[in-house]
Order: sequence, then C-alpha cells, then structure tokens
Amino acid sequence: MSKQTYKVCFCCQRRFKLAVSEVPPEIRALFRRYSDEHGVMTASHLRSFMVEVQRQEKTTEEEAQAIIDGQKHLSIFHRRGLNLESFFKYLFSDNNPPLLPSLGVHQDMSLPLSHYFIYTGHNSYLTGNQLSSDCSDVPIINALQRGVRVIELDIWPNASKDNVDVLHGRTLTSPVALIKCLRSIKEYAFVASEYPVVITLEDHLTPDLQAKVAEMITQTFGDILFCPSSESLKEFPSPKSLKKRIIISTKPPKEYLEAKEVQEKEEESHKGKPSGDEEAWGKEVPSLRGGTIADYKQRNGDEDDLDDEEDLDEAEKSRQNASAEYRRLIAIHAGKPKGGLEECLKVDPDKVRRLSLSELQLEKAAETHGKEIVRFTQRNILRVYPKGTRITSTNYNPLIGWMHGAQMVAFNMQGYGRSLWLMHGMFKANGGCGYVKKPDFLLKPTLSNDVFDPKVQLSVKTTLKVTVYMGEGWYYDFKQTHFDQFSPPDFYTRVGIAGVPYDTDMKKTKTKEDNWLPSWNEAFQFPLAVPELALLRIEVHEYDMSEKDDFGGQTCLPVWELRSGIRAVPLYTRKGDKYNNVKLLMGFEFI
Repeated sequence: MSKQTYKVCFCCQRRFKLAVSEVPPEIRALFRRYSDEHGVMTASHLRSFMVEVQRQEKTTEEEAQAIIDGQKHLSIFHRRGLNLESFFKYLFSDNNPPLLPSLGVHQDMSLPLSHYFIYTGHNSYLTGNQLSSDCSDVPIINALQRGVRVIELDIWPNASKDNVDVLHGRTLTSPVALIKCLRSIKEYAFVASEYPVVITLEDHLTPDLQAKVAEMITQTFGDILFCPSSESLKEFPSPKSLKKRIIISTKPPKEYLEAKEVQEKEEESHKGKPSGDEEAWGKEVPSLRGGTIADYKQRNGDEDDLDDEEDLDEAEKSRQNASAEYRRLIAIHAGKPKGGLEECLKVDPDKVRRLSLSELQLEKAAETHGKEIVRFTQRNILRVYPKGTRITSTNYNPLIGWMHGAQMVAFNMQGYGRSLWLMHGMFKANGGCGYVKKPDFLLKPTLSNDVFDPKVQLSVKTTLKVTVYMGEGWYYDFKQTHFDQFSPPDFYTRVGIAGVPYDTDMKKTKTKEDNWLPSWNEAFQFPLAVPELALLRIEVHEYDMSEKDDFGGQTCLPVWELRSGIRAVPLYTRKGDKYNNVKLLMGFEFI
C-alpha cells in the first residue's frame, strides 16, 4: 500500500461522474470562445470548434447538429445546443476517438505483399511459455480475432508417426492435431479482416506426411487457398487481389532441393555432351543414396537391366509426386541460401522469396548491412522472430525490424508487455486490417541509388505536441481497494514516442494524489524526424512509495493517423483488452 497511515475514506460519498466541477480550465476557455453569451454552443458554434480546433475542416453544420442531437438523452441537454457539461461529456465520449474509425481501410492495397507491414504471430499455437505450455487452437483463434494475419505452425509426426501434430519440437509442450488448427483458421480467418491470412509452416515431416498435409490443406481450404500458377513468383500479389484467401509459406521439400542440387551438378558435368534418355533421366530423378539412377546401376553392375530398377524408380517417383503436391501449395517460398549474409540478402530480379532471421541475427546484420536489408525488403519478405532464450514468451523491440522494412515481425501473442503494446499500436492503423503500407522511403531509393539508413540522423519533419488533460473510469473498472486500502489512488501518466532511435523519448506528468479523477493539464513536445514510423506510447501508473507502482492502463497509437484536437483516448489492460470506462482526455497538435 502506498499510504502508511490510516485515513477516513469518503469514496462512497463522492459523485464519480464527470461534472462541471471537473472541467479543466483550458476546456472551459474553449467553450466560452465557441459559445454564445448565454453559455450555449449551437450547431454553428460547434462546427467552428470542429473546424478550427479539431481540424475536421469538412464538418458541416448538419453534422454538428447530429452531435448535439446525440446528447439529447442527457438530463443536462439544452434544446438550443450544448452547455458546458454536455460539451465536456461529448469530448470525453467514445464518439470522439483519437483515430478516425470511419476511415476503415484507407491505404492503397493494390501493391505487392512486400510493400506492407503484416501483423505476424510466432508459435501461434502456444498457450503460455515456450517449453512446457499446452498447444491449442485457442491462441490461434484469439490472434485471428485480434486481426493477426500470419499464423505460424510447427508441424511434426505424431507419436505413432502416421499423422501430423502441431507442437514446439524437442520441448515438453503438449501437441494439438494439425487438422484442428487448420479448421479453426478457416473458421476465424476473416472475422476481423478480409485481407489474406498467411500460414507459415515450420516443417519437420517425412515425404509421406507432407503428402498428408497437402491433402489436409487442400480439403480444408478448397477454393480459398491461393496456389500460384508457377513454381516461383516474380513479384508477390497484392493484399487486395488476395482478399479472403489463405497463403502457405514454408521451405520447399528437402527431396526437391536435393533433386535440384543433383540436376545442377549433372548439368554442369554434362556441358557440351549430347543428351540422351539416360542423361535426361539422371537429371530429373532425385538422388538415391547420394547419386542418380545411373550411379545406382553402375554400383550394382546393372548398367543395361531396366527391370530391376523399375520398382526403385516407381517408389522414388511416388515420393517425388508427394513432394510435388506439397510443393505446389507453397506460395511464399522460404529459405536461407548458403554463403553468408551477402548471399541471403541478394535480390533476384526474376523471383521473390522469404528470409527468416532471429532478432539477434537482425541486430547484428543491421550494424553492417542496414541498407542491404532495406533494399532486400523492397521486393522480398523478411521475417524476424524472437531469440530462443525467450522461454517465457516475451518479445523484443519491433521497431528495429520495421525501420529496416521487415514485413513479418513475429511476436508471441500470448504474452504481454511493452513490446506487444507497440505491436498492437502499429496495427490499429489502416482500419485494423492487419496490413499497414510501409512508408515510401522504405519502398524506393531516396537519392541516386541510395536507400533509407535508420542509423543516419535526419532533420525534424514535424513536432507533436501532446497535452494530458485528465482521466476517468478507474473507479468503475477497479475495486475501490485495488490501488490503496484506505485512500484514493495517486495517478501519473507517462507519454512518449517509440520510433527510430533519434525520435524515441519518454516523459512523465506530475503525480496527482488521492484522486479517482486526476487532472494534470500538462503538455509535452516530441520533435519527429520519421513520424511515419512513430508510435505514441501512453501509460498510467499509480505511485506506490513502498512497492512497485501499480498499473492503471496503457495504449499505443500510430502517430501518422492521430486526429488533431482534443480527443478521448481509451486505455487497455496489460494483455491488450479495452477497459470499459478508463480513458484519458488528451490534446494532439502537429507543429
């Protein structure tokens, strides 16, 4: 408890609702400026306020009247317009949010997938930690309902080796059947967004089980499954063209890669030689114990006898056909080329692919190859995933991925913490559809053949002024003794920016003691060089002198979609669920 002395509590005798007595002085002054001599804000006055203060230049007088009419249910309603209290209640209402919900999906969705940040999950089936939690379709469902667009499944043979399970391999996590996960994905894929869902498969299967997976996927998704017409794509299709489609991304089957390697070696060794049936056969059939069928015949002294090799050939063809069916479903090919970082980041003008790096690999690569990463992600997809030591399902700073153009910054969605709050904030943008278009400077060269370099300090483009007026709702959403046993809470607010290194900052209001309706009226300024990648961080805490400060709510908002003016900002729990009543009244202005 933050109070060490006993106090008489008058909590129950207070009115815990917004009233004229709580209106901040700045709001009172604005009301006087935009109301008549009788203290009434008519539709004409309200329109002027909306245009000049809220920066909603297109507001009509009819729309202003509709706002006034929406307050008619209040006992404080004035027939000619809004009085101070009803105006204050409107500002603090859900009808005055910090982001404009009516915009919906407003970005250009006709560009290749590589042009978008995509809401991406990591080990999407885990209910808790990475070592011993249950595997289930429930966290997959929860992620899809939140708008996550990339679901990761680790697929392994089941105990009897005749079917496929989803689990975190070589750990104590309990499995869940793949078919159950696939069916849940189909049912919930498009409840939050109509834009495509990508299933990334971490494949640990034999060819016969790969064939089984191909059958499961085909039967479960049917026509909504996107299967490219060619083996490799020259450019990724757009989210718009893939609405309500399921996309599979994984590495091509091992047998196929081995066959391709043999083919390339054969082609190299037979350069300049006339081709014949045997040579052609040798190039097309996968390896058998390290060689082609011709090698097998030679080893066994069976150069001319075709009968003995037919059974082997048929078995190998069957394996190849199974792999081919599985491979046909892969729309986004994954893989890490041999030869180090330079090879991994090479851009092929004739095909696109997906590369995966751990958070540590990305950090290390960014130190020496930052521009190359940005250039790679202009056409190809980069997936970043948490380091293996995050056994409690924590996450990392997503900005290092986003500022280098990484589309799939994969997070453990079942955890919580500041990193995940940033992820939630990013994907509030663009109508919450799970796809956010990357800034133009990450998509094309800026000067000459140069690309964006996150390490270079740029000049300030704009300054965001944030005013924290007051807060409400804790009395309703928390027990009276949640923060302190014998007195009202002592709230303060932290406000800051998460973005490129030079924009990142955090500031704090004074602590307001013993008040369920804290009023701060403090303003802060944040100079921004890259506002296109800036997220506004907001947290409320309750000061505790003897223990760790208590949590009172949080939210993150994409700066590039903030509405200017005075706005009601709803706050969320640690896990990202919206409180029923807790919110802040805040002002936003771009200078």
